Amino acid sequence: MESTRQKKVSRLIQKELAGIFLKKGNEVAHGKMVSVTKVRISPDLSYAKIYISIFPSSDQDNILQSIQGQSSKIRFDLGQKVRSQLRIVPEISFFIDDSLDYIENIDKLLKP
Repeated sequence: MESTRQKKVSRLIQKELAGIFLKKGNEVAHGKMVSVTKVRISPDLSYAKIYISIFPSSDQDNILQSIQGQSSKIRFDLGQKVRSQLRIVPEISFFIDDSLDYIENIDKLLKP
């Protein structure tokens, strides 16, 4: 169960990371659209799991590797945006959110 503070911080991080990917997404994912779908943050606010969705979904693993390789730069950019609101910028790690692919697969199976 997430506390109110965890929810507020995760929403803040999601919003700011979405802006970072919107402005600098071409550096990280060439020709792909990256959206932040979910942020899970630890109770002590020191670690955040960032779930991203990549469109089009081809070559997701290489894009994820590229994003993970630049996570320190992304964390620095995030720190510049939230420095007045957070005392410590959490460590971040990125994961693919495949819920949309799962929903699409279920829809294909259910259609006659």
